[in-house]
Amino acid sequence: MRITVQEPAFDPGHELTAFTRDRTDIGAVVSFTGVVRDEAGTLKEMVIEHYPGMTEKAIATIAEEARARWDLADVLVIHRHGSLKPGEPIMMVATASAHRAAAFAAADFLMDYLKSRAPFWKKETGAAGEAWVAAKDEDESALKRW
Repeated sequence: MRITVQEPAFDPGHELTAFTRDRTDIGAVVSFTGVVRDEAGTLKEMVIEHYPGMTEKAIATIAEEARARWDLADVLVIHRHGSLKPGEPIMMVATASAHRAAAFAAADFLMDYLKSRAPFWKKETGAAGEAWVAAKDEDESALKRW
């Protein structure tokens, strides 16, 4: 299991290749990469803040919960912080299992957690100025199914 909170950009393809390298015990890998989205075409940057140490611990705890709930061979979570531009990767989740159902469910669970409960704070800067990103009802609803 690897949990990384970092400022630099990452290459999702490289990370997925490294995650699966020399693994013969897995039959399924599910990955998701989130990208900074500019819905209105006016986003200049998104700044993500976190508390070092606390954030990694919180993500590791939920990743361990995923491993306890589903038969997983491995888990990878990468999340960036700092200033990000539209189109840049913001986070990645990968899960590996002998079978696809466990890998899909665990990846979905982890993504719902990261979207609604992980201790990150996001501020967007665009044409209208700066604004903190508020929690969305649909993200909270998605988490309730778990």
